[in-house]
Amino acid sequence: MKIDERSIKIWSTIGQRATVGMAALELVKEIDELIIVTCDVSTSAGLDRFRKTYPNKFVDVGIAEQNMIGIAAGLASENFKVLTTTFAPFQTMRCLEQIKVNLGYMKQNVCMVGIASGLSLGALGYTHCCIEDIGVLRSIPGITIISPSDAFETVKAMEASLKSINPTYIRLTGTSNNPIVNKADYKFEIGKSIKLKDGDDITIFSCGSMVYESLEVAKRLEQEKISTSVINMHTIKPIDKQAIINAQKSKMIVTIEEHNIIGGLGSAVAEVKSTIKNYPKQIFFGVDDKYSKGGSYNFLKENYRLSADMIVKDILIQLNHE
Repeated sequence: MKIDERSIKIWSTIGQRATVGMAALELVKEIDELIIVTCDVSTSAGLDRFRKTYPNKFVDVGIAEQNMIGIAAGLASENFKVLTTTFAPFQTMRCLEQIKVNLGYMKQNVCMVGIASGLSLGALGYTHCCIEDIGVLRSIPGITIISPSDAFETVKAMEASLKSINPTYIRLTGTSNNPIVNKADYKFEIGKSIKLKDGDDITIFSCGSMVYESLEVAKRLEQEKISTSVINMHTIKPIDKQAIINAQKSKMIVTIEEHNIIGGLGSAVAEVKSTIKNYPKQIFFGVDDKYSKGGSYNFLKENYRLSADMIVKDILIQLNHE
């Protein structure tokens, strides 16, 4: 797919979830077998133009997520390249048995896109917030899990997933005016993290919208004379074990994610870390293991201490206690 600076800026403005539709319009030119199956979210996922332009490649099953996965798996078994999308909690947990059986067990190659994951729909409460999806799907064998750092990486992840032979879940976080992390074209590879900044004292592993926040954390730590590496761990499963092994030289490991601190990126890093002798201390930043009150995206980020300023304060406290 052709990538230019103008496209990157447009995708950033509309956010990760609306980028899905724009990316689909380009990807279908390369992947003729592409079919999109949704649950009444063509507008929310920016798919209205795709639906009107390619009516024979678009299936709306209504609010019936289990049917969506069943139909998608059937189409995949006939060699179609299938992308499903709806709001993240419904894309993952309402149809969990179908994902387990039709995709995990039967290995049907479907690309699932969960829009508005994490805290972005916090104003609607925890029926629409999705802070459990990584942990839930990580336990199903064979499912690849990707959490793109920005709207541009969303496009990269969709392209790579549709060309993959494995069922994939792409977890989209953040809101519109999504900060740009990747300003130019680059190589995206499933299972291979990207080092965005090099440093000796601390290594930060992050995913999704927290990658930009992590870069801001690193800037502030540099002002405190703390040299910080930032790793974009866009693929949570399969995790990039070598990147975690390489971070052993750091004095402290930090994981930052817009997900429950149990079962997500932090847990995945800790599982690898537990197999390595003399590995440095790990600090977990994420959503506390409880359902708090709802609120706006920025309110919830502050509430869970996931803003750059609060993360820096907590890291400095931990370092001073060392």
